[in-house]
Amino acid sequence: MCVNGLCCKAMNKTAEHSTATATSFADEAIHAADIQLAQARISATIAPTPLQYCPRLSNLTGCEVYLKREDLQDVRSYKIRGAVNAISQLDDAQRAAGIVAASAGNHAQGVALACRTMGITGHIFVPAATPKQKRDRIMIHGGDNVELVVTGANFDEASQAAHAFAKETGATVVEPFADRDTIIGQGTVAAEILAQLSALGKSPDTVVVPVGGGGLISGVLSYLAELAPRTAVVGVEPQGAASLAAALAADGPVTLESIDPFVDGAAVKRIGDLNYKIIEANLGRLHPMVVSEGAVCTEMIELYQNEGIIAEPAGALSATALHELNLTPGEVVVCIISGGNNDVLRYAEVVERSLVHRGLKHYFLVNFPQEPGQLRSFLSDILGPDDDITLFEYLKRNNRETGTALVGLQLGRASDFDGLIERMEASRITCQHLKPGTPEYEFVVS
Repeated sequence: MCVNGLCCKAMNKTAEHSTATATSFADEAIHAADIQLAQARISATIAPTPLQYCPRLSNLTGCEVYLKREDLQDVRSYKIRGAVNAISQLDDAQRAAGIVAASAGNHAQGVALACRTMGITGHIFVPAATPKQKRDRIMIHGGDNVELVVTGANFDEASQAAHAFAKETGATVVEPFADRDTIIGQGTVAAEILAQLSALGKSPDTVVVPVGGGGLISGVLSYLAELAPRTAVVGVEPQGAASLAAALAADGPVTLESIDPFVDGAAVKRIGDLNYKIIEANLGRLHPMVVSEGAVCTEMIELYQNEGIIAEPAGALSATALHELNLTPGEVVVCIISGGNNDVLRYAEVVERSLVHRGLKHYFLVNFPQEPGQLRSFLSDILGPDDDITLFEYLKRNNRETGTALVGLQLGRASDFDGLIERMEASRITCQHLKPGTPEYEFVVS
């Protein structure tokens, strides 16, 4: 199961794994027994989430696909597992000093709920890109026990501020992914998956896991390594924040220069050090892959329209991967729907990115001759019968002879694009196609 050429790299690295690395990792390794203890520890606070059969994705792949519905947690994300497991083990002095956490939003909600239920004071740092919906829910879960601090352009900058605050105040940092107790808590997702499939008389052939900082996939890999060693694990991350892919290419964690914050639950510049060690120790069963943000948006819409699931972008990563994976028909496949904290105000952008990804939405700089009838000519001679203008904005008049407009077009079918370009090239009206990802597109359209 090779995707994006990355699993070949991962398999090659397995052979290179040194004895020294394995020895140094032994003290930090996470075992199934650790995760089973955590499962008992958090059971009073966290109920198991459903494992639901998905007919649509099963038909798509020819496999038996199940969705692990972590979006149905009280905080709409698996992150509460790691937060509760870590915080519940703090001693009295640590609880009295308070805790501090940095998060893109989901870990923060788990920490906030734990603070309120355990009577602990918490300071939570989130980046400015965190959707308002997540900020509001942090305060709903935490109430008077939590202070929310919005700082930094991304998670990494918010994390730096959180650690500085902890150093000044003596508060305990509850890490969102790069911490052993947090990882162990996230691993309880895998424990539930195996138990739920076992009750159906089945075992997983493949588990598909979203990847951000690496907390969830580290826990899943650790548990399956002992109790389901033949199960393949697919780690899926967004193209705009592929920190695991970068780490695998560099033989260790690296900090990305910039990231696309759209998949906010997985928009991390650097995968955690301990997380990478666990991943590296399990490269033989790991299949890493990267998917585009546009593909994620398309699957978000599919999940909503077909399964009635409101998934956030990171929550749709695993299901998105099924459109690109080469799975063996008949496999039992589990996709972890990791979160459902999506702000309804973002859906316009979700639809836009999906249309662009599917080749249905295009933008052009159109240079109109300043003569009567040119707009009519554009409508009648260039546009097809199923093409719609979604944006028309004059940018400037270059001179008396021409004027430039930014024009957005939505096509009836992606296959109509070639004919549209042919008609544009045959016209007196000059049209420049703005391709997604280019500086021109980002400057004019975004």
